[in-house]
Amino acid sequence: MFFIFFFRIKLNKINIVHARSRAPAWSAYFASKLAGVKFITTFHGTYNFKSKIKKFYNSIMVRSDHVIAGSEFILNHIHSNYDIKAPSSVIKRGIDEKYFSKKNINAEEIEKLRKSMNISEKKFIILLPGRLTYWKGQKLFIESLHILNQKKKLENVHAIIIGSHQGRLNFKNELVKIIKSYKLENKLLIAHGLNKMPVAYSIANLVLSSSIEPEAFGRVSVEAQSMEKPVLASDIGGSLETVINNKTGWLFKNNDANDLAEKIEIIIKTEQNVLNLIGKQGRKNVKQNYTRDVMVSRTLEIYSSLV
Repeated sequence: MFFIFFFRIKLNKINIVHARSRAPAWSAYFASKLAGVKFITTFHGTYNFKSKIKKFYNSIMVRSDHVIAGSEFILNHIHSNYDIKAPSSVIKRGIDEKYFSKKNINAEEIEKLRKSMNISEKKFIILLPGRLTYWKGQKLFIESLHILNQKKKLENVHAIIIGSHQGRLNFKNELVKIIKSYKLENKLLIAHGLNKMPVAYSIANLVLSSSIEPEAFGRVSVEAQSMEKPVLASDIGGSLETVINNKTGWLFKNNDANDLAEKIEIIIKTEQNVLNLIGKQGRKNVKQNYTRDVMVSRTLEIYSSLV
């Protein structure tokens, strides 16, 4: 792989090599050094570094001429855990705000999805998107719904968990078992296989990001805001940056089912016109800070500074 990178650099007269994951970064690092060109890395996640070997493997992401972090949270993580000598900066990840837009859906798509899930438009819909894995907080969400159901606060509420189990069938079955034990079958649906997430976002009154471990960035919160939907997110990681508390959404105490339930109860009681205004602020936030165009423009600025 190292030699392939080197010959491609020379053959195509490449001036900058930009690595975005660890395995290719090692080959790209040596190839760029040998070829005498600039090497840039983008540090996306916190990565596991329980052993010295693993931490050394991860360290390739800070052995560049410039390190890009996807969020302030990741930048702080880098400087707290690695010996970084290169210049570093934050370039927030961007989404396609034209795809995640109310203009990209139609009434027929919405009605089709509602019918397939047997969801009335009169219900207050809470949507939790994300692959089915423990740290995304699906159990926490179910627990909070159980608390609300015991208080009879879910009379007009329907909740949806959308995400692939990606082979974690035992975890999905465990979620189903908990839902049944709490008698929430008529209040909570686990769905998957949706081809167009903007349609799923469009039927929601509230979008939830309940991760119990820090999101490096948190695409759900940004996609939901782009769809003009208010967001409720854990007060850790990237959500502290992407969600403007009490303006584009709200934050709840991480891994606290009672606080999550309390926040949901308050939001359910909020007038829909207020939620709509919060959604519009979210869209504005995304267009100013989290579009692909903004991300590309800031990346090109770094390229220009190095060449």
